[in-house]
Amino acid sequence: MAETAKPLLIKRYASRRLYNTETSDYVTLEDIAGFIRSGREVQIIDLKSGDDLTRQYLLQIVAEHESKGDTVLPTNVLTDLVRAYTTNIQSVVPQFLAASFEMLRDGQSKVLENLTVIPNPLTAMPGFEAMRKQQEAFMKTMMGGLPWTGGAKPDAEAAPDAPQDIAEIKRQVAELQQKLSKL
Repeated sequence: MAETAKPLLIKRYASRRLYNTETSDYVTLEDIAGFIRSGREVQIIDLKSGDDLTRQYLLQIVAEHESKGDTVLPTNVLTDLVRAYTTNIQSVVPQFLAASFEMLRDGQSKVLENLTVIPNPLTAMPGFEAMRKQQEAFMKTMMGGLPWTGGAKPDAEAAPDAPQDIAEIKRQVAELQQKLSKL
């Protein structure tokens, strides 16, 4: 446990190559993204200057995923982030985002557990089972890149319907975004 609690040190050489100090080999941005998805913290340091480049590389990883169509951040959120850099709200945004993601990580297992374990009078409602499967698929999609923090794991048998569920969830999220933007 103590080994993984310490950030994985990646050194950037003058040639811009990234060197994993634990395995003594060169890594790519995709490798670094894989370390992070598996729950590992990373720290990227410039070998010559000693500058911490972690934020720069994490932003680059996000930008590459967004440009490939793996969109997580809606345009209105990106617009608000750009605005935050030019306003006094800049000091509040980092704490808000950190708290939001922490709540998301903390709540992920509770939400999935509540969908499957706790008896609920709503379960007798027509269409409840379909709604529950959509919510599970949504949570799987949202948490796909985050390490599992405990609780009941989602059913493996729900996976074959996942692409259809994901498409439906994307449609519903787009609808909600439109409604919110009108408000």
